[in-house]
Amino acid sequence: MEEFNPLDRIYQLCAERNWTCYKLAKASGIPYSTLNTMLNKHNAPSLPTLQKICSGFGISLTEFFDPGQSHQGLTDEQSHCLTLFSALLPEERRLALAYMQELARK
Repeated sequence: MEEFNPLDRIYQLCAERNWTCYKLAKASGIPYSTLNTMLNKHNAPSLPTLQKICSGFGISLTEFFDPGQSHQGLTDEQSHCLTLFSALLPEERRLALAYMQELARK
């Protein structure tokens, strides 16, 4: 069994969303210098830091460690919507939800 590397997972999630380290720092509330140092020096994140990172990505710790769990039982279209939604910053997510709520009222 291959050893899980949280830094590789962070890089993967950033790549899926086309995010820079700066965008992740902004979304997670972690200072850019802290996040950049952690990634560049290959220091594994602490649990509180990882929770902030997951919050920034809009995923749970379970989804972070077991990515296959996140979209089980969804159609391809629903899965695609969640992937797009996850790539948004918190304010963008709020706006997207408001837009979808208005669409659903029609």
